[in-house]
Amino acid sequence: RPRYASRYYVYPQRQGSGKIQGHVVKARSTVSNQQGQADIEKAAYKIVEVAMNSDLPDFIAERLLQLKTLLEMLKDTEWNLSEEARDRIISAMSYLPDPIDLIPDHIPGIGFLDDAMIVEIIIRELRSEMSAYSEFCRFREAEDNRIREAGKDLEENREQWLGEKRDELHSKIAVTKSDDDEDFVFHIL
Repeated sequence: RPRYASRYYVYPQRQGSGKIQGHVVKARSTVSNQQGQADIEKAAYKIVEVAMNSDLPDFIAERLLQLKTLLEMLKDTEWNLSEEARDRIISAMSYLPDPIDLIPDHIPGIGFLDDAMIVEIIIRELRSEMSAYSEFCRFREAEDNRIREAGKDLEENREQWLGEKRDELHSKIAVTKSDDDEDFVFHIL
């Protein structure tokens, strides 16, 4: 029987996990083209919209709403996400557009449970990127407010002060990722 590995233990592959692996492998093949990436982002935005406008259980809604931060990170030109990091995030979200879910989305109450579980895995795997991006956004907002209150031009030296903070945070991510990469679930599947 196939097995999958963790840093600490090699687990026997659980029954049904081949289905998840098949979904991820199939969805990953769409990541290599622009249309596939657009489909993945579109599916993630749809899930965020559903989470915001539906009466889902809190566990599910909270996780699905976390996709919003990942999508903002992808679109934020001032964050200047590298292609490698972008591919990593898109790859992690590649399960979302698959119309053949483990649990069909139309089932009331639990239809998005599988999506919420995938999002939980994504958030855990990309925690350093999420944390750094949140810190970057807080820093940018605080600096914008400080500059505005001082009556100065927001664009003056913007790239310099943002660039310094961004480079610091990207370096922190790189150090963390070099330690954690072998555990990235979507590389294992």
